[in-house]
Amino acid sequence: MAPVPLPIEQYALIGDFQTAALVGRNGSVDWLCLPRFDSGACFAALLGGPENGHWRIAPAAASEGCCTRRAYAADSLVLETLWETGDGTVKVVDFMPQRVTAPEVVRVVEGVSGSVVMESELRLRFDYGRVAPWVYEADGQHVAVAGPDSVWLRSRPAVATRGARSGIGSQFAVRAGERVACTLTWHPSHLERPPETDPYETLTRTLKGWRQWTGRCRYDGPYRDAVVRSLITLKALIYRPTGGIVAAPTTSLPEEPGGVRNWDYRYCWLRDATMTLGALLSAGYVEEAASWRSWLLRAAAGDPEDLQIMYGLAGERRLPEMELPWLSGHVDSRPVRVGNAAVDQLQLDVYGEVINALHVARTSGIPAPQPHAWRLQLSLLAFLESHWREPDEGLWEVRGPRRHFVHSKVMAWVAADRAVRTLEAHPELEGDPERWRRMRDEVHRDVCDRGFDSARGSFTQAYGSADLDAATLLIPQLGFLPGDDPRVTGTVDAVRAALSHDGLVRRYSTTGGPADGVPGTEGTFLICSFWLADALRLTGRVDEATALFERLLRLRNDVGLLAEEYDPLARRHLGNFPQAFSHIGLVATALGLERAATG
Repeated sequence: MAPVPLPIEQYALIGDFQTAALVGRNGSVDWLCLPRFDSGACFAALLGGPENGHWRIAPAAASEGCCTRRAYAADSLVLETLWETGDGTVKVVDFMPQRVTAPEVVRVVEGVSGSVVMESELRLRFDYGRVAPWVYEADGQHVAVAGPDSVWLRSRPAVATRGARSGIGSQFAVRAGERVACTLTWHPSHLERPPETDPYETLTRTLKGWRQWTGRCRYDGPYRDAVVRSLITLKALIYRPTGGIVAAPTTSLPEEPGGVRNWDYRYCWLRDATMTLGALLSAGYVEEAASWRSWLLRAAAGDPEDLQIMYGLAGERRLPEMELPWLSGHVDSRPVRVGNAAVDQLQLDVYGEVINALHVARTSGIPAPQPHAWRLQLSLLAFLESHWREPDEGLWEVRGPRRHFVHSKVMAWVAADRAVRTLEAHPELEGDPERWRRMRDEVHRDVCDRGFDSARGSFTQAYGSADLDAATLLIPQLGFLPGDDPRVTGTVDAVRAALSHDGLVRRYSTTGGPADGVPGTEGTFLICSFWLADALRLTGRVDEATALFERLLRLRNDVGLLAEEYDPLARRHLGNFPQAFSHIGLVATALGLERAATG
């Protein structure tokens, strides 16, 4: 039997631009949703145990142990895991080729030296580990069927197997120079079986495709390896058919071991829009940025009053939240949730995020969108003009009472400011720049008067609150105030002092009661630590920014991935994994430091 799920940081990512899997250092695929990121998982051991679905390939002598070492092949998402045993050395190559007709997981076992007996244990459980399929043999392949799902397992060359409904197991020996490829293919159960592919040809094609893609990266600074790895991770989180980018490929990985802060991140958040576009465009990936902008325009279309903070992969609006009681949760962290109730929250900052993202796209060389795009922005801005004075749930999706969050107000200023800039640069567009200047000035005065604590010398989390918020570190980056303004430097110092944990930054304080409407606590938030590095750079403290950034790089796991949060005391990753926001922050900070170095 495969072991219980490993710590989050011991997993690696493979994917095909429509879904993704997590592979542990023990050789077990413990998470995979098919056919999309947000589909039900057929491997859910990550959130339960081996009985909830997994696929482990490892040396039989390794029992429940972990590999010797692993790494991605060159600049790719092809994972190479090396096992050194007393009988010899073997390598397992895991990848998901860009799908042609059906999603596939390919696992190639290569003999390096000696002769090693390998063991494969496959247990499929559909609907997040709940449904055991019917398993039978057909034309030399194993077929697992349950309801709408069908999975075909084959090996090349064929290996003897045992078992059926409870799981499919096999043992086979590989000698130096020999290869055995195992392919798992999903397709709708009502269709004919998918055509077979050559696993070795798809491996060559997959590696070539990644080399071509990473070759387009414009960044060639001192942190190139880290930046390229983060860009590859972001690319893997893009749902190719629509251009939407999921926040993470997982759900319910806990922000506190054993706690209840477990959320589904397999959706597309508008709050990520500007930073995602900036990271992709600055690195030279205009095509992906243009696809993301197109997704954003489609998702935001409609009545401005109905704008949501997040959407499904194709722009779906209904993402009902429910709990899965049959799963025990990662490290016993319950409940396991699918869907996300925050979709119904009012977060006024997203209006500014959408307008700012489209402004960045317009000024960065992406071909102009359809004429209705500017009218959509004006419509969003008009709604914000009438509603920015209202309280909301804010950037961090608090599940407590609505408040006048400073960041939300700053983003209202951003929306008006970008509209003014657009109209000044493009007088042919319809709109009244004076109207938006008046709004911009009013919001600015309001934030400075009501959101700044003069006694503390810092902007606060919300009007009338003494609490601080790491989101205020974005004030100089957004252009609300310059980096040398005393209110900015005071905010940076205050946030650093109040929210730091061993030098890393929390989003806000969760002590003293459920201030955000949820019990428990959480780790340091990695994107906030990248924001601190950016703010230090913008306030002229480039050496401190560089030192913090390089420390953050050391927090990546052995294959360069970051989760949402980090616990400095336990030295472990927390939250969903890998997290797009964290990798966006890494790219943005690296590019910012390069700009500072080159002037």
